[in-house]
Amino acid sequence: MRWLVRGALALLVGGATAVGCYATNTDAHAATDPALGPGLVTVEVGIHYSHFSIATLRVRKGTLVRFLIHNGDPIHHEFIVGDASVHLRHELGKEPTHPPVPGEVSVAPDDVGETFYLFDQPGRFEFACHLPGHLAYGMSGWVVVDA
Repeated sequence: MRWLVRGALALLVGGATAVGCYATNTDAHAATDPALGPGLVTVEVGIHYSHFSIATLRVRKGTLVRFLIHNGDPIHHEFIVGDASVHLRHELGKEPTHPPVPGEVSVAPDDVGETFYLFDQPGRFEFACHLPGHLAYGMSGWVVVDA
């Protein structure tokens, strides 16, 4: 019985260490990636297990990003990018789907959605899924716009 407890503890500690190193490496990698743009660029974002495939994207001021959102999940998601007021509106809203509006797209299960967003001001802009419970589960990330 004692070997079972030790094995489970070792697995738990090893898993936590691996996750911690992955997060550190991902953050360090994002900080060293060159910024995209300016001009038109295409960024593909996957969704799997209710998480986006990227956490941080760096672009230069004046970059028009064409986001292709690949929903690999069996449930609906959305991709909303913008400033704090955009996200507040969606957190409080009841919109089940989104019409073609820059920076907003609903994506059906196993489908691909497309939206465009012009980053014309430096700063940090959040992208998120505001369907019930999705943001709390971690469906968000950042676009960092360099001057």
